[in-house]
Amino acid sequence: MASSGVVFPVSSGTERSTSALGRAVVADALRPVDPVGARAAEHETNWRADYLVHFRRLVEAGLTSGDAARGSAAAGLASLHERMRVVTEDGEAGLREAFARKPDPSTELSTVTVGGDGDTDRELSLPYRGERLRGDALARQLDAWVAAGVVEPSCAEAVRAVAANPDWLDLSDVRVVALGAGAEMGPTHSLLRWGGEVVAVDLPRPQLWRGLLETARRYGGRLRIPVAAARRDHADLAEVAGADLLHQLPTVADWLLGVDGRLVVGNYVYADGATNLRVCAAVDALTEHLRGQRPDTALAFLATPTDVFAAPGEAVAQADEKYRQPSTLRTLRGPLRMLSAGRLLRRNYPPEADPGICDSLVAQQGPNYALAKRLQRWRAAVARHEGATVSFKVAPPTRTRSVVKNRVLAAAYAGAPAFGVEVFEPATSNTLMAALLVHDLRNPPPVREHVWQEEAQGAAHGGLWRMPYAPRSALGLAALLGLGGARN
Repeated sequence: MASSGVVFPVSSGTERSTSALGRAVVADALRPVDPVGARAAEHETNWRADYLVHFRRLVEAGLTSGDAARGSAAAGLASLHERMRVVTEDGEAGLREAFARKPDPSTELSTVTVGGDGDTDRELSLPYRGERLRGDALARQLDAWVAAGVVEPSCAEAVRAVAANPDWLDLSDVRVVALGAGAEMGPTHSLLRWGGEVVAVDLPRPQLWRGLLETARRYGGRLRIPVAAARRDHADLAEVAGADLLHQLPTVADWLLGVDGRLVVGNYVYADGATNLRVCAAVDALTEHLRGQRPDTALAFLATPTDVFAAPGEAVAQADEKYRQPSTLRTLRGPLRMLSAGRLLRRNYPPEADPGICDSLVAQQGPNYALAKRLQRWRAAVARHEGATVSFKVAPPTRTRSVVKNRVLAAAYAGAPAFGVEVFEPATSNTLMAALLVHDLRNPPPVREHVWQEEAQGAAHGGLWRMPYAPRSALGLAALLGLGGARN
């Protein structure tokens, strides 16, 4: 039987309100740096619709100094850990208390290691539009992305460095813990291709594990799999593999602490709706616990591009240049802005802003998703300041299953190229992100003066930071163009 479950706190009576939690955590994160903003968040009456302004304010309040941003991040994490609950057979406890009691021996996890006999790839190659780019072809594509504003120059530089040092791809000196090992954006496929060792954590779903096992047997890497100890001799490994982070948190923690070698904990989990925030809270608690027990543990995160970020002055300048260039959209800009009362095709930044605020939050994704992703940014900022090796990368807009099943987002992505935004296929994105992870493990990113500078380093935002228009002011038009293209 599951030993515990991570749940939202009771806000009134028996109701466990996600909106009440979101308001409280965001307010607590704002309080050290923006007391007025904290009060506004606490008293927001329409959180599900108007959360956007408060998440933007979190970024703006952290621009004054690195200490301000890190203090806000630490306050937000502390608030979440104090508020979220773990249900056990004995009642409810705080999130951190989940690890105070030993797991039920009947839930103990055992390890099965699966290795392949395929070749180990020691050359970086990137699948892109039906080809595999390597060598000069890869270099030309990186140059093209930088010129078009699709990735930051530091992203291209990091990928070039990995390509020039193929021995870096050998990650046999670390154990990459892939939380959400089957995720489309995760590095599992690439790391196994490069001969690495992946400690895989994902839900007990046989079809998911069959795919992971097939990948592991095809390449030269090794996959460590959690299996219920009582069932490790089952004939069909996929039927008994997996662990549930929401309900087996202490059990998974004990299992990971038993893995030899230095750990790199990568957060690639995703779930639909409010469950996503619950599982991200569980992952953050697990991350904190592992770092407390094994301080040399490194962390890895992929940030969504549909969030609020501070963009460097160079990005602002390119966006401004695009805004001034003659185009069909520029011709239509005046009438569209007039008809929409200024909502459509707003300028992305004030001229010469440094940094500028690129607000790419998408209302349809909701406040629970926004808070789940913000937790990861907070953890990255705090852990790096504490001396941890942290790979935090903004990933490009990607046609993942979770995106394309949302009709509005799918249509907007289809129409995005009209605004200079490139939407990637999952195979391109996850290989690119895996290469950036390798770079950061071999060249640990330093603590910078500002947290926003740490987040901008190596960003592959798909062009959102360097487009001429504020992303949300172009979303509706992009969706219309995308729907039109689909009909044609």
